[in-house]
Amino acid sequence: MDSLGLAPRLAAARLVNAVTIQGHLLSEKLPMALEKLTPEDRARAGRLAHSCLRWMDRSDRILGPHLRKRPPPEVLNVLRLAVVEICQENSAPHGVVNSAVEIVQRQPKGKSFKGLVNAVLRNVAKDGTEKWSKLPPPQLPKWLRKPLIGDFGKATISAIELAHSNGAPLDITPKSDPDALATALGGVVLPTGSVRIDKNVQVTSLPGYEAGDWWVQDGAAALPAKLLAVKKGERVLDLCAAPGGKTMQLAAAGGAVTALDISATRMKRVQENLDRTGLSAELVVGDVFKYQAKPFDAILLDAPCSATGTIRRHPDLPYAKNSEGFQALFEMQEKMLDHALSLLAPGGRLVFCTCSLLFDEGDEQIKDALGRHPGLRVMSKNLSLPGVPDEWCNEFGIRTRPDFWPELGGMDGFFMTILQKPAG
Repeated sequence: MDSLGLAPRLAAARLVNAVTIQGHLLSEKLPMALEKLTPEDRARAGRLAHSCLRWMDRSDRILGPHLRKRPPPEVLNVLRLAVVEICQENSAPHGVVNSAVEIVQRQPKGKSFKGLVNAVLRNVAKDGTEKWSKLPPPQLPKWLRKPLIGDFGKATISAIELAHSNGAPLDITPKSDPDALATALGGVVLPTGSVRIDKNVQVTSLPGYEAGDWWVQDGAAALPAKLLAVKKGERVLDLCAAPGGKTMQLAAAGGAVTALDISATRMKRVQENLDRTGLSAELVVGDVFKYQAKPFDAILLDAPCSATGTIRRHPDLPYAKNSEGFQALFEMQEKMLDHALSLLAPGGRLVFCTCSLLFDEGDEQIKDALGRHPGLRVMSKNLSLPGVPDEWCNEFGIRTRPDFWPELGGMDGFFMTILQKPAG
C-alpha cells in the first residue's frame, strides 16, 4: 500500500471515532486499539490520533470549501486524518489518499464515499499545505470556548489555544537535586523547581527512572503539594490520590501520608510508583465521602473536575466531553471540600486544587466555601511560592494557564489554594 502501512491509519481512525462519535477518552481506548500492532505502528497510530484531534478545527477549515454537505462522521474522520497527514505532517499525498480510500471502503456503506474521499483529498493535496500554514491555531469547541471567553476574554483564550496547538513537553519532579537531574537528562530546571525535557523520549529508559530518582508530573501539577508545605512527621491526607505524583511529593517531604482513592486499579499504580521511588504511604481504596479517621494536620484535595486545564496534553477532552453534567460535578466538588474540612484538625491547613480552567471549579468554589464556613480563611501569605509570580495569584488562590511560560513550552491550567481551619 504505502510506506507507512494501512494498519496504524486504520487504528487511528477507530480511535478518533471512539472519541468524537462514542464520547470515549483516548486513554480508555488506546491499549485495546493498539495491542495487535507492532511497536512502531502502535506509536504511529497514537501520534496520528492525537494529532488529528489537536488540529481538528484547522482540518475542518481546510475541508469546508471542498464539501457541499457534511459526510457521515466516520467518513469525515478519515478525511480529517488524511488532511493532518498531508498538511501538518507533510506525508506523501499519494499514499495518504490511497489509504484513506481503502479505509472508507471498509466501512459499512463506505464504498459510496470513496469517490468523494479521493476527489477531496486530491484537491487538498494541491494547495492545502500552503493554506494550512496561514490558518489561526485550532479553536476550542463552542461549548467550552464560550464560557472560557466569559471568564478570561478572547485575547487570553486565543493565547491558550495557541499553547494547546503546541502540545506539551515532558516534566519531571525530582526527589532531590533538580540541577543535577537536569544535567543528567539534558533538561532545564523550571522556575518552580520541576525539570523539563523538550523532546520525545521513552520515559522508562531515562537515567534515574529505575532508581526512583524522579517521577513524571507537569510543572503546574507539582505546585499544590509545594503549597501545602508539609513538615516532617505531620499527618497528611491525600484525597483522590491516584496516579500518585502528589502522594510521592508529600512523602518525600517527610509527611506521614495516607493516600485515598476510589479506584483499586489506579491505586495499584500508586503503590508501584512508591516502590520504585523508595517512598512510603498508607494506601486506602475507598469513597472519599465515607472515609473517617483521626483529624489530619494537613490535607490535599485534588478534586475530580472537567480537566480542561490539561487539553495541551489531552486534545481528545474537548471532543469526548461536553458541558452536560458540569453542575453535578461542581456540586460534588463542594461536598467533597466540606467533607475534607471535617477531616482536618482545628488550625490545620487544606489545599484544594483542580486541573481546570473554569472559574466555577476554582475561585467560585472557594468564595462559596468561605461563605459556608465561618472562620475559614485563605492563607494568602503562603501563596508566595518560589517561581510563582504575583500576577498568577488573587484573593482566592493561584491560577496557572497553558499560555504561561510560552518561551519554556507552557504549563497545564490549574487552580489551587490553601485554606486554614479555625483553631477552635
